[in-house]
Amino acid sequence: MINSLKYKDYTATISYNANDEVFFGQVSGIKDLISFEGTSVSELKQAFEEAIEDYLQTCLSLNKTPDKVYKGVFNVRVPPSLHKKIASYSVQYAIT
Repeated sequence: MINSLKYKDYTATISYNANDEVFFGQVSGIKDLISFEGTSVSELKQAFEEAIEDYLQTCLSLNKTPDKVYKGVFNVRVPPSLHKKIASYSVQYAIT
């Protein structure tokens, strides 16, 4: 099951609230918080697209970049035994 929507270069995670009988979503990968909702899938999609268009227009009027900046670097913690195996593998198959 895919619990996300895509529009342009933006992705939103989708959830469902059974008590209120409403779908709701939150856009990821941007500097601000955008949420939206709908009582049907088509209403949810329309609300998502409208939220993105509104956000992009607001960013444009504020001369602000909408996307979150990524450095291209991330740290991952692994057990020492796996780190040793990876280091050994990288030396063994290194291209020189």
